[in-house]
Parts: sequence; structure tokens; C-alpha cells
Amino acid sequence: MKPSIILYKTLPDNLVKRLETHFTINQFSDINPETVAANAQIFANAEGILGSNGKVDESFLAQMPKLRAASTATVGYDNFNVDALNARNIILMHTPTVLTETVADTAMALILSSARRIVELAERVKAGKWQNSVGTDWYGINVHHKTLGIVGMGRIGMALAQRAHFGFSMPVIYNARRRHTEAEERFDAQYCDLDTLLSTADFVCILLPFTPETHHLIGAEQLAKMKSSAVLINIGRGPVVDEQALIEALQAGEIYGAGLDVFEKEPLSVDSPLLKMPNVVALPHIGSATHETRYDMDECAVDNLITALTGKVEINCVNPGILK
Repeated sequence: MKPSIILYKTLPDNLVKRLETHFTINQFSDINPETVAANAQIFANAEGILGSNGKVDESFLAQMPKLRAASTATVGYDNFNVDALNARNIILMHTPTVLTETVADTAMALILSSARRIVELAERVKAGKWQNSVGTDWYGINVHHKTLGIVGMGRIGMALAQRAHFGFSMPVIYNARRRHTEAEERFDAQYCDLDTLLSTADFVCILLPFTPETHHLIGAEQLAKMKSSAVLINIGRGPVVDEQALIEALQAGEIYGAGLDVFEKEPLSVDSPLLKMPNVVALPHIGSATHETRYDMDECAVDNLITALTGKVEINCVNPGILK
């Protein structure tokens, strides 16, 4: 008898068929408490889950005594209580490698569009405001040869550093939990403490996951250390930046602008002051949102779940300690 799984996201037909060769699939649009309560027996018998949205916490896990593996079609796993999973020896799989290049592309796009005011000026043209040769109030700032500060030198940080160093001749400085010798050798990246990075960089790019340690790592005190000509880019997780402090810094002209793909609460409220600021580029969390990459993420999540329930897990495991 095939193991039973819960699928709570839409997958391409060929990937669903791949799952069907190994499992009995029970598909739902979500895993909120109402859905679980209405389908209690199905959830109680499931050995695996695959999706991306929805909280997987202690109360959810209490309804799934047979659960052995969870697979998220994302690199981040904020929605999963890893301690609760560990306590039940449940494997958590994610997709850390397939989106690296695409997210780095998005980070570079935010740097360029924020510096050159691409969104703002394109809207001026569409509104018919381009009537003469542009004056200084249409000017942006250079990107090439400016200093890029990367906070979090992981896979995406490395991919961004490559683009900045080779494509735009940007000096790269970085702050991370450990020195990254490959970044230093390949891109001449210089390690520094966070305060030095903030006061030196022309573009400060946040590439950190959300953890209790990174919550509001960038607040009013840190923003005040940035150059008034600097741009903050956040493509990591929204709560790493104190959003209200950022709003106040932008309103006070403490920094030049911001390029944001993530926010403290998503979707971003339509009445957020960020949406009224011409020097803010706000994207709807699209770092990995290309057709090719989202397919690759789905495929990776499918293969991860198959491996977790039928094979030997060697990569893409968030909590490998429980495998010992």
C-alpha cells in the first residue's frame, strides 16, 4: 500500500504523476485548521506533506501522528516550527539551490532600478510628463564602481557578488556569521563588521533568513549609520528590517532610497507609506518568480519528498540532525 501524503499547492500535471507513482495523494488548497478539522482522518493517516504556505506548528502536527516528512517548495521555512518537527523526528526538506541565480538577478534589478529611479521615471513618461530634455530632478545615481555591502554571504550573496564584481566593477564588502574565503578570493570581497558595512556601503543588500536573532537586525540605529546617499535593498526576509524605522528614515532623508521585495507583513498593506514614496521600489515578493525557477522549485520539492519517504536523504534537509 502506498504511503498517503497531503499536497497543498498546485503542481504541474507531470509532477503530480511523479508523486502518484509513489504515494496516494490527497490534495487541498490549504492546511488551515478548518481544512484539517473537516478532513481529520485523511490528515491523521498522512505520512508526508508538500506545499509552501500555511503554518506547520505543534497544533497542526498534533493532528498528524503518522507524519514522517514535510517538503516545502521554498528555500525559506518560516512557516515550519523546526523544534516541533525535531521533537517528532519529522524530516523537513526545502529547495535551497534552484533559485539562487534568479533571486540574485532580482537583487541586481532592485539595485539598478532604485539607483536609476526606473519605476518612478517610467511612470512619469506614461503620465505624459516627459515634455522636454530631462533636468536634474530626473537624475539618478551610478551603480558601477560603487561599494556593495552584502549582509549574509550565502549562495545568493555569492551570486550577487559575482554580478556586482564582474559586471559593474563594484567593490564588495560583506558581513556574515563566518568568513567566506571563496568570496574573498573570487571577488576580492572584504569581510567587515556590520557597523562598518553600514557606514561604508553605497548599497546595503540584506540576504538573511528570518530567525529570532535576525529579527529587526536593521533598525533605526543601524539605518542612521548609513550614508545619506545609500540605498537599502531587502530581498531576504521582511522582519529582518524594522519597517517603521525604515519608513521614518526615508521620510527624513536619512538614506537615498530602498528596493524591497519582502515586507514585515505580506501582502503589503495598500495604505503603507512605502507605496507613496517615489524613492522606494516595492515588489510583491517575486525574487524567484520566473516560470523556469518556480517549476524547478516544485520539481525539487517533489523529489525531496520522494527521497525523504522512500530513499536516503543526503541533501536539501533543514534538520539533518534527526537522521543520525
